[in-house]
Amino acid sequence: MSFALKNACLRNVAKILKQSTPSVSRHARQIHPLAGDWSALRGHAHPVTSNLVPIVIEQTGRGERSYDIFSRLLRERVIMLYGPIMDTDSALVVAQLLFLEAEETSKPIHVYINSPGGSVTAGLAIYDTMQYVSSPIHTYCVGQACSMGSLLLAAGEKGKRHALPHSSIMIHQPSGGASGQATDIAIHAKEILRVREVLTGIYQKHCAHEGESVQDGLDRFQKALERDYFMTAEEALQFGIVDRVLERRPKVESV
Repeated sequence: MSFALKNACLRNVAKILKQSTPSVSRHARQIHPLAGDWSALRGHAHPVTSNLVPIVIEQTGRGERSYDIFSRLLRERVIMLYGPIMDTDSALVVAQLLFLEAEETSKPIHVYINSPGGSVTAGLAIYDTMQYVSSPIHTYCVGQACSMGSLLLAAGEKGKRHALPHSSIMIHQPSGGASGQATDIAIHAKEILRVREVLTGIYQKHCAHEGESVQDGLDRFQKALERDYFMTAEEALQFGIVDRVLERRPKVESV
């Protein structure tokens, strides 16, 4: 069913509900703004999501100052990477990394990851920026770090890559699709194979075991990346993706 047809059906349902039970019609408009007139909501946050981000209020010498919780964490050099990694999210994380480096080069930046993965190019933009900035990057897996999320977890500073006890880590080879002429499909197939080699090299670079040769590391990851490879926090530690499994924050850590 097309998007336009779905909207038309929703409007018809709303009209029927409005004639019979006005209160239900109002409820339908709250659930789906397209089900009836929602001009009153234009320019405003959706009522379901407008109150989901907590506000922190601090007392300063100039009075009260309020922050949303993520802006307050950014002041403590904490970046939250939650959800699918897409271009918009990548741009925000890259901007935060550059901002925090400009503020203080020597202090670490703490990146908390709970992501199922996402766009390879968006993830590589974050990865390259993590390597580019001078500030040390400490990474933490909270919940899950899958696909590109696991690569970013592994890309933190050696010795400062963490996973919480019940988090899940998954690695696999990139996936994609192509259509069109046979020559175009062949071009895209060649490109995705190139990307697979790039990702394998990145994993090997950051996750090599002590005394393991480059070729042995590449072989290990090429085999692991063939299919979805899920790991517990402890298994990720043994695999070399993280350096520590944290049950509690170390006292020496400020953030």
